Amino acid sequence: MGFMDPMRPSTLAPAHGDVLEIGFGTGRNLAHYPEAVSAVFGIDPMVTRGVKRVERRIEEAPFSVERTELSADDPLPFDAGRFDCIVTTWTLCSIPNAEAALAEMHRVLKPGGVYLFIEHGRGRTERTIRWQDRLNPIWNRLTDGCNINRPIDQLVGEAGFELGSVDEFKATGPSVTSHMYRGVATRV
Repeated sequence: MGFMDPMRPSTLAPAHGDVLEIGFGTGRNLAHYPEAVSAVFGIDPMVTRGVKRVERRIEEAPFSVERTELSADDPLPFDAGRFDCIVTTWTLCSIPNAEAALAEMHRVLKPGGVYLFIEHGRGRTERTIRWQDRLNPIWNRLTDGCNINRPIDQLVGEAGFELGSVDEFKATGPSVTSHMYRGVATRV
């Protein structure tokens, strides 16, 4: 995911306070959080404890970092309204039950808190959508659960978040995998 690093700083710029990062992975976002972040709590089903590169990223972070091996569509082990900010970067595509994960994210975000995301998903042209729908079953099996046809803005809105801004753009690569959604949503 290193080729996506240039998109991280602008996505994470509004982050502040206690941040819950869903899809923590190997900690690639840690170097891109602004000074306003006081702590990051990472959730990911992938076990990365003991991986030197990940441990180094955590040690170099200027704030505390905690992580838990857990799928985001399971109940999150946090009180309601616990976090100032929630972040996902290229994560909603691979959570088996994205709706359940978004419901839990909504629950643990403070009223007025922000959800920052950059995700790939459903395109806007009929041709791209047809190809995404055709290829998704194969893509999903080949890429360990990634879905290329999820309508990210719709999923976020239906979870009860108020979409403040959503920037849609095409990243590099084939149209079926490069439609991006970068957004800021608020828990009202």
